[in-house]
Amino acid sequence: MRFSTRLWKGAMVWWAGGWWVGLMVLAGPVIFSRLQGAEPNALVLEAPAEQPVPAEQKQPASPEPNPAASPAPAKQPPQPDAEKENIPPAEGPFRKLAPGVLRKVEPHLQVEETSSVHDHLGIVVEHPDYSWAKKVRFPHRVWCLEFQYKPVRTIYVDLPQRTGAMERKLIWYLVYNVTNTGRTLVPHHEQDGSFRITTEAEPVRFIPEFFLLDRETNKVYPEKVIPLAVAQIRLREDPNRTFYNTAEMMREIPVGQTLWGIATWEDVDPRVDMFSIYIKGLTNALRWEDIPEKYQKGNPTSGRRLWVKTLKLNFWRPTDEYNQPENFCRTGIPPLLERGLPAQPEYEWVYLH
Repeated sequence: MRFSTRLWKGAMVWWAGGWWVGLMVLAGPVIFSRLQGAEPNALVLEAPAEQPVPAEQKQPASPEPNPAASPAPAKQPPQPDAEKENIPPAEGPFRKLAPGVLRKVEPHLQVEETSSVHDHLGIVVEHPDYSWAKKVRFPHRVWCLEFQYKPVRTIYVDLPQRTGAMERKLIWYLVYNVTNTGRTLVPHHEQDGSFRITTEAEPVRFIPEFFLLDRETNKVYPEKVIPLAVAQIRLREDPNRTFYNTAEMMREIPVGQTLWGIATWEDVDPRVDMFSIYIKGLTNALRWEDIPEKYQKGNPTSGRRLWVKTLKLNFWRPTDEYNQPENFCRTGIPPLLERGLPAQPEYEWVYLH
């Protein structure tokens, strides 16, 4: 009865006042029911009579749900310890390298490096008759870090120039790591004049120095710290690992700790075919020679020449200046018979000034 009366009123209003007013009359109850939370297509004509509910089935009335607010998600139970162990650390898992990619150089420790025989130069020059100051054995504590490296690679990096503009440059870089194995040779002077060698574990201070040598032209390229390049190299090599540049690697390394670093070079001649990378600071072994003619009174270090033990890595490039892929280097240098040059090993230890 109510629906027919509403329909008749709507039709009369539509004819008299305009179709849009009649539409509002017809759609008013539906819009009102939507705002109240009822189904939009349901039209309630009569309210059903309330049925009696037994007392044992009666429950306290709950507040009417609000359709505009989404229900709160159920609280998840805490994860067991077994699941927490499978969660990787914040730094993330390191990239696993294929066998043979990382080349290893074992610590090179020699007993004869723990002592050397020299004159007390200042005393001998001033008092040549002091025989006790001649041929004196000097002991040295000697340590050497373990060194691992990947063959040299290249990457293009946009670097800022003095003019403020950016210039795209090809950067040569070497990825490496050093480990303090905790093996330091310590000499002990005995009563009979001999020396006894023991091994101790102690932290060492690593002060690296890199330079690249063109084997054909003998041109030296000092290593250049390029922070922008190190950031991009990290994204390529392993984003989850911390790499240090040469300046940041100058620190004390505790026993058993491994540090990863990146050495970079800029403006290397693309025509370089054979080159070597020299690394100082991996060991404190050294040699020296005293020259009495160059000694100056009051300056105890005058007249003395030092040679530092240095690691030498040899590489060659089977390409030219027009094609420089990122993986362009091979370790070692093959023999060049037409130039009369013998083969060079992957690495060797040399003494440099």
